[in-house]
Amino acid sequence: MSLTHHRTQVAIVGAGPSGLLLGALLHRAGIDALIVERQSADYVLSRIRAGVLEQTTVDLLDAAGVGERMHREGLVHGGFELCFGGARHRIDMHGLTGGKQVMVYGQTEVTRDLMTARAAAALPTIYEAADVRLHDFDGEHPRVTFRRDGVEHTIACDFIAGCDGYHGISRASVPAGAIRTYEKVYPFGWLGVLSDTPPVSHELIYSNHERGFALCSMRSPVRSRYYVQCSLEDKVEQWSDDAFWDELRRRLDPAAAASLVTGPSIEKSIAPLRSFVAEPMRFGRLCLAGDAAHIVPPTGAKGLNLAAADVAYLSRALIDWYGGDRASIDQYSARCLRRVWRAERFSWWFTTLMHKFPDNGEFGQKMQAAELDYLVSSHAASTAMAENYVGLPIA
Repeated sequence: MSLTHHRTQVAIVGAGPSGLLLGALLHRAGIDALIVERQSADYVLSRIRAGVLEQTTVDLLDAAGVGERMHREGLVHGGFELCFGGARHRIDMHGLTGGKQVMVYGQTEVTRDLMTARAAAALPTIYEAADVRLHDFDGEHPRVTFRRDGVEHTIACDFIAGCDGYHGISRASVPAGAIRTYEKVYPFGWLGVLSDTPPVSHELIYSNHERGFALCSMRSPVRSRYYVQCSLEDKVEQWSDDAFWDELRRRLDPAAAASLVTGPSIEKSIAPLRSFVAEPMRFGRLCLAGDAAHIVPPTGAKGLNLAAADVAYLSRALIDWYGGDRASIDQYSARCLRRVWRAERFSWWFTTLMHKFPDNGEFGQKMQAAELDYLVSSHAASTAMAENYVGLPIA
């Protein structure tokens, strides 16, 4: 079997949005990066993910030079609605946070824009890399090895960025005694449907209902994304389109239920919910970013945004390192984790507030109702929620 050697400054493992964004930011700073991905490009693009971008994420995509289509096609939202007790209540993010807002633009589209820009700049991305392994990241000469088309490849680099997700090799390569994990698994999942139908509302609706949580979201003015809380034992095959639409209607206020436009699903899936954090996020010359280091339940729309914040911190640290400031990289993990845990707290709190928990009972439901009532009645409580939803600053 033949052997090929590569040399780069930063080896990025994973060609999802976090790996691609890191590569784009480093390229604009004159730093070489080679991206290795075990899946095909088509597979990466086929993954259906979140679509709410914080302002900080929008700014990062602009800084990477890939924001043009996002600003042209994305939907700017200045608020969202909480539905409970049969009525909707709007949280005015724009007014409560001094003009901040979010952008609804699908993660698939973010990935596509980053892929297109990387290809246009003739930057190297290696897809369908098998048996990816990380070596010697506890010293000054880390390596990444992989196999492709019968050829063994070795990448010599200064740093490895682990952007390969929860199930990737990067976190798994860290010695067990060097990492600590924290996890909460929620006792339900989300059944999600994507449909080419106009959204039921021009802003997102988060619904707390005695039958369970529901979310009305969108990808464009003609494509909608809807979710209902379901049992972890449920199977997608058990849910016909008609059954899904009927259940969604039951969990909405009368006006939304009456105006809901239904149609055939173009994607349907069930996702479990978990909170997960791995500490620290740096091990010598290996830095974890995004889902490789943390997972949040999707209720607060923080997954992609947290990954982008990690990339912001990591790109700054690497740019500083190559600029002669060797101390900045030492702060990478602590800076990330402070923001990560705040986002974990918000996502856990919002999930706890909006979902039906099997063990909560009637008292738990009353507590949810009281907190929701306080949340929409108190300017201070509404402001705190809006501040967290639009995204905390990247300090």
